Amino acid sequence: MKYDYLIVGSGLYGATFAQQAHAAGKSVLVIDKRSHIGGNIYTQRIEGINVHKYGAHIFHTNDTAVWNYLNQFAEFNRFTNSPVANYKGELYSLPFNMYTFNKMWGVTTPEEASEKIDEQRRAAGIMNPQNLEEQAISLVGTDIYQKLVKGYTEKQWGRDCKDLPAFIIKRLPVRLTFDNNYFNALYQGIPIGGYTKMVERMLDGIEVRLGVDYLERKTELDKLAETVIYTGPIDAYFGYRLGYLEYRSVRFETEMLDIPNFQGNAAVNYTDRETPWTRIIEHKWFEFGKDEQGKDLPKTVISREYSSEWKPGDEPYYPVNDDKNSALYAEYKKLADCEKNIIFGGRLAEYKYYDMDQVVAAALEMCRNAL
Repeated sequence: MKYDYLIVGSGLYGATFAQQAHAAGKSVLVIDKRSHIGGNIYTQRIEGINVHKYGAHIFHTNDTAVWNYLNQFAEFNRFTNSPVANYKGELYSLPFNMYTFNKMWGVTTPEEASEKIDEQRRAAGIMNPQNLEEQAISLVGTDIYQKLVKGYTEKQWGRDCKDLPAFIIKRLPVRLTFDNNYFNALYQGIPIGGYTKMVERMLDGIEVRLGVDYLERKTELDKLAETVIYTGPIDAYFGYRLGYLEYRSVRFETEMLDIPNFQGNAAVNYTDRETPWTRIIEHKWFEFGKDEQGKDLPKTVISREYSSEWKPGDEPYYPVNDDKNSALYAEYKKLADCEKNIIFGGRLAEYKYYDMDQVVAAALEMCRNAL
């Protein structure tokens, strides 16, 4: 054996573990089946713009230890996530706040907004929300649910809101203030120069091999290291022998436009059911429309996002953590616990919806235990 650790996947979990193991004096090999490092946080430079190739990634955390850890490898800008909702040409502030309520109902005070929400909740007769639709109406009322939640959510998840669990909508902030900051986090921003630059620094001095499919060459690759850190889909590791776990996938249509400004904001969500895409990302606004020298960028790059049901060959994005899939994952977890000299970690290997800071925190905790 040549290495202490073979790390399968160069995303945030794999890069964090690799960096920590290397710093501890361990020999490390990182492999990735893609042609680039960084996993889904990979940013590609196009016309001076750092394009989030696999969807918008906005770092936010309340974990000071995670923030300090990543700041060793990147300087973060002050980007604040303030999306806009577009409903058939009507524009609303996200997250739901007093600007949203004023535009929807003409109310001007928190008391008026609260009374309107309570009125619509009572009219709907919802006492104990049992699904996403009922939870949304109880939080923001029927009008906002119909215009800004229902269509977008059903496009994103491919299911009727009545068939989705209530906890999904609880992630969405609702505020009786004029605060447009989507994430109420202590730390927030985008790495200056892009996420790829940050991951490159994390992997500095570590051997990385790209275009290597671990599952196709598992027997051969396992012999290279004492321990394997696996960050891919857990069901794929076991050859889907118990069945497929379900995910939502996302397809992107990205184009460069010969204009300086397309929509004036990093993210615009299209909340009507008829518009086929869920949102449009204009990547330059993650870094305020400027290059690293502070000059205005004359062109822009946009990406339309289309949500779809995952099928083999697609990129898995969001685990469908309903009862059926949670039970299937539990069976795969039993198999994983019986594997020797392998650690399963990250969003796909743990079949868990992780924010980026949670991925880093989980990897650092695993490092403390393993190293």
